[in-house]
Order: sequence, then C-alpha cells, then structure tokens
Amino acid sequence: MEQIEIEKIHAEISKMVAETAKISKEAKWYEVAIIVSATLAIVAIAKLFL
Repeated sequence: MEQIEIEKIHAEISKMVAETAKISKEAKWYEVAIIVSATLAIVAIAKLFL
C-alpha cells in the first residue's frame, strides 16, 4: 500500500471512532430521558388518584 492510502484509511478509522463515541454518548442521554419521563408519569398518575 502507498502512504497516501494508509493515511486515508487511518483518517476513516478515526472518523468512525469519533462517530461511535458520539452515538454512545447520545444513547446514554436517551436512557436518562426515558427514566425521567417514566418517573414523571408515575408521579402524575399518583397525584391524580391520591
């Protein structure tokens, strides 16, 4: 392989690693949003009936 091809592959790998990190971070916030929404829904239902 030529040096240019190796550098191109390295850049593509770096981009994929960055995208993976971004997706992982977003997935964690998604879980937090679901838990908060479920908690608020339970509190609202409890407030209606108590």
